[in-house]
Amino acid sequence: MGYPPYNCKQTHRVVNMALEVNEQGFLLDASEWTESWAEHMAQKQGLPLDEVDFRIINALRQFYFDFDLSPPMRPLVKLIKNNVHSDYGNSIWLMQRYGESPARVLALLAGLPKPKNCL
Repeated sequence: MGYPPYNCKQTHRVVNMALEVNEQGFLLDASEWTESWAEHMAQKQGLPLDEVDFRIINALRQFYFDFDLSPPMRPLVKLIKNNVHSDYGNSIWLMQRYGESPARVLALLAGLPKPKNCL
């Protein structure tokens, strides 16, 4: 698998966890992801993770490996609504929890490439 597939610059750096990332901090190889990676990245964002967050992250990772796509916001909302819980599958809850760009933040935490339409 060659990551990142979304025209990211090929400049790399190594983070404390000794995993290669692109210049925006997204893992270059999603298969290297661990829960420790998610916790480390969440801590850098000031975001404490709980069971619901990991259920969302794992659903997102499953979606990525099934479809080779980090879902943008609308498909992300539907994914969470159908695979995690309807209470969390709405854009308002996601933005309150993860900030202005939930799809980008969740992709980062899940060790996936940044969704195409995220800034």
